[in-house]
Amino acid sequence: MISTRAKTGLGILVAIALVAAAIFALAPGSTSGTSGRYITVSSDGTVKVTPDAVRLNATISVVEGTSKRALAATSTSATAVRAALVANGIATKDIATQSFTVYPEYSYTKSKGSVITGYRGSQSFEVVIHNAKNAGAVVDAVVAAGGNNLQVNGVTPFVFDPTSATSGARIDAVSKAKAKATSYATLLGVKLGKVNYLTENASPTLYPQTMMTDAVPAAGATATKVDLGQQGVTVSITVQWALR
Repeated sequence: MISTRAKTGLGILVAIALVAAAIFALAPGSTSGTSGRYITVSSDGTVKVTPDAVRLNATISVVEGTSKRALAATSTSATAVRAALVANGIATKDIATQSFTVYPEYSYTKSKGSVITGYRGSQSFEVVIHNAKNAGAVVDAVVAAGGNNLQVNGVTPFVFDPTSATSGARIDAVSKAKAKATSYATLLGVKLGKVNYLTENASPTLYPQTMMTDAVPAAGATATKVDLGQQGVTVSITVQWALR
């Protein structure tokens, strides 16, 4: 006769076995049906899109005789740059300080060793320009406002909201995966059954372009132009079909 404790232990073991069997049945690597035959393929889907926004990275850098004067001069130039950005339609929420530093600069001679020559103040900004077609004008305005105290570190077109492009890339990826699987099935003399699983292997990938500039156009020269080009939004997937 089995004791109550033994019955309880047996029941727990059975429950664990049932849960394990269920997990195995739902795992991506498992297959349905009695044959256990399947085909697994990977594919990439890509959609080309024109960037609708531009990311501008710029730095104010000033050298003065004291740290206090360096800080004040940096703040003055930064204020002028902010004003130029706002005047060209950039919202304050799209202007972000990335770093702010003040530090001594040194020169070295054999007779005196390291000597402080001044103090450098710097403030770096990242700016999102939502109107990509206006990016060149914004760059010109910023450089004019910052003068020789400003360096443009990068001008990068990008897709602000890739949701629609990502959906298109997924459609392309699934279409390519199905075509590849169908081709293999035909070569093997079998037919595709239902999909066992689909896995998106990575987040959508965008391939940005980066441009550099550090000078304002001379009088009468053509204004700065930011070429947007096109960027690819790519989705990678792996799909498994049962065979019949």
